[in-house]
This record gives sequence, structure tokens and C-alpha cells, in this order.
Amino acid sequence: MKPVEFVLVGAGSRGAHAYAPYAVNYPSDAKIVAVAEPDPIRRAHIADQHDLSDDRCFASYEQLFALGQIADAAIICTQDSMHVEPTLMALNAGYHVLLEKPMATTPEQSTRLVMAAERANRQLVIGHVLRYTDFFYLLHQKLESGIIGDLITVAHRENVVHWHMAHSFVRGNWRRKDESTPMILAKCCHDLDIMVWNIGKSCTKLSSFGNLTHYRPENAPAGATARCLDGCAVESTCPWSAKRIYLDLEPFAHLTQGMDPRGTLPNQWPFNVLSHDTSYAAREAALRTGPYGRCVYQCDNDVVDHQVVMMEFEGGMTATLTMHGMSHEEDRWMRYDGTKGTIIGAFSGKGGRIEILPHRSQAEIIEVDGRDGHGGGDTGIMRGFVAAIRGEAPPRSSARESLESHLLAFASEDSRLAHNVVDMPTYRQQLRDSVSKSK
Repeated sequence: MKPVEFVLVGAGSRGAHAYAPYAVNYPSDAKIVAVAEPDPIRRAHIADQHDLSDDRCFASYEQLFALGQIADAAIICTQDSMHVEPTLMALNAGYHVLLEKPMATTPEQSTRLVMAAERANRQLVIGHVLRYTDFFYLLHQKLESGIIGDLITVAHRENVVHWHMAHSFVRGNWRRKDESTPMILAKCCHDLDIMVWNIGKSCTKLSSFGNLTHYRPENAPAGATARCLDGCAVESTCPWSAKRIYLDLEPFAHLTQGMDPRGTLPNQWPFNVLSHDTSYAAREAALRTGPYGRCVYQCDNDVVDHQVVMMEFEGGMTATLTMHGMSHEEDRWMRYDGTKGTIIGAFSGKGGRIEILPHRSQAEIIEVDGRDGHGGGDTGIMRGFVAAIRGEAPPRSSARESLESHLLAFASEDSRLAHNVVDMPTYRQQLRDSVSKSK
């Protein structure tokens, strides 16, 4: 069968290293035929990897989409604030679209994308890759089987490891709401999507609390400097030391076994975010001048470092989501309690574990391997998207389903700021009215 042809818009970490490799690894399924990327080094990397001619390499998505439809589908991985326009252009040109999460930076824009996809009768799949992991798919199947009866209460917890919090949400691209999105959307739309999928009911009420508590100027220890390499008196003991993270590589022992920290590292996240050149000298230079060398207490960040969301669903079922950026390890925990038992899960980059604990029968423990990107979700979503375009199977989530998790995140941020309880049916209706009036 002829491979599904893709254009790639945005060749950063997600575009170039999560989705595009599927075409290299599974050439009978997918082929990248064009790229739009303003960075010439990233653009050249995709051209080399996928054997693209110069006339199929573009500095902007406007140039690419001016050609009309030249492939079956578009993979769009621009920055969060740049999702809407290229997606609308792609849908209007006739492309199916795989859009990296989050859909957009406002609930109105997210809703417009869903409506545009439905009008165009095109697939719009959002990068909720956790649905495509073996772990979460098995968890979903167990819940659907009724083994623990009717759900009564659910608790999810996203534990963001301290250095990742600093990398992405204090020093990095998602540190400010006005330049990206609230952290509850940027980090937890995955978790909210899984909860919506597994619960299978509509959220009726929601409230949320959270703050930026730790990563603030007043918490800087005595002797701290603006940059970690500026002779900081506490650098050697600071968990967030940029030298420790990016030069000594202490958090990455599992990735860099046998490698010399003073050498050139693999072209992968988070090293390639600092610099295209991942040599020690280039990384050190980046820390002296770029954003990732800044003291975590002296950045311009304003997103929360911890937040909790409390939800009521149809029928009175309750759920909570807790997110924080102080963890010793990057993982997710979850607990589903039903009328006939409990399911407890833990998921990380090392794999996952599901414990099924029925009230009146023997417990079952399942170990799930999942060391590939996002526990296998990066490959899984591409495989599922190809199957959906070919008409072989529907995607595991529609754009409208993905919209619900986004609305819960936006409503959570509204609740956090206003200190109120959000009535979700009213929230959805007001949003529909707002979008309708703006047409």
C-alpha cells in the first residue's frame, strides 16, 4: 500500500524527534514530502533525513500552504501560540492534521479549530499521545470491562521532576502564560484527556487552587547569582544548578551511560534545546548567555509550580488532579475506586504498573513496558493517525473529545484566579455563544 504522505510544519523537538522519525522507521506507512521551518539548521536536518529537494523546504508555513494540497496530511508542531493559523490553512487546503497539544492558547481558538475540522470533514487529531500507549490503553480496557464496577471517585497525580520543571516552566518556553499557556494546560491536558476518556461522563462542576510558591526571587538563597556559572556561592549544592543538569548531566545517567559528559551528546531533548551543537563547549556557552543558564529564582516566570483541580461529573462522581514541579522523579500516579474494587496505576519513562484490586477476588498486578517516546505514545499516535487516514480504524480521540480536556484546563485556570466554582454546562454554553457571535 502507498505510504501516507505528510508535510511537517515546525521541526523542533516534537516535530523532528517525536513524529517525523515514524516515516524513517516505517516507510511503508508514512513519508515526509515537505517541511516548513524558519530555523535553517532544523530545516536542513529534516531535508537530509527525508531526502527532500530544495523546492520542498520552506521557511514559513505560508509558503508551504500557498502551493495548495501536496500531501495527505500535515503534522503541525509550531509553538503553542502559533497553532491556529497553520492548522486552519491546512484544513482549508484539504489536509488531515495531527496537531501537537495544546490545540490553542484560548478556549475560543480551540473551539474554532474543532468547528473548522468538522466543516472541512477532515481528521484533526491532537497530540494526546498517552491514549496510544500500551499502559493507558490497557488501563482503559480494564475500566471498561467493569471489573471494579461503577466509578465512584478518581484521583490523578502528575509529578513533574524538579529539573524538568526548571527546564520547561521556569527557564524555558512555557514559563509565562502570555507567551504560551497556563501550566495546567501545557502539562496536564494529557492527564485531563485520560480522565475524560476513562470516566466517560461530562464534568458538571470544577474548582481549582494553585500558586507559584517556590520559584520566586524572594526565595533565592544568599550568595545566588543571576546565572549559575557566574560564581554562584550555592551552585554546588543547588538541585536546579544548570551546571549540574546540562554539563555534569546528573539527571540523565540512564541516557548517557558510557558517554563523556564533556563530549558531544545525542541530538535529543533536552540537550538540543540549548543549542544545535551539543558539544560541551557549546552547552557551556549557551548557559552563559541563554535562558537555560539563569538562576531559577531570578527568571521572568509566572506559571504555577503546583495546582489541584477538583471535579464533579454526571451522577455525582468526583475526581481530583494534582500537579506539582517538586518531584524526585517524573511520573504519573492514578487511582480509580469503584463499587466492586480499585485500580491503582503508576506510569513513567521506565514503564508502568497496574494493580487491579477487586473486592471479592484475587488481586492482579500487570507490569507494562514503555521506554520509547512517551511510553510508546509517539509511535502509537502516528500509527493510529495513518490508520485513520487510510480508513482502517478510527482515531482513539476526535478533536471534539480533545476539546473537552482543554476546556477543563482553561476552566481550572479561571477558577484558580477567580477563587470560584465553575459550572461547566454554563461555561460551555457561554463559550459556544461567544464563538457564534464572533463568526
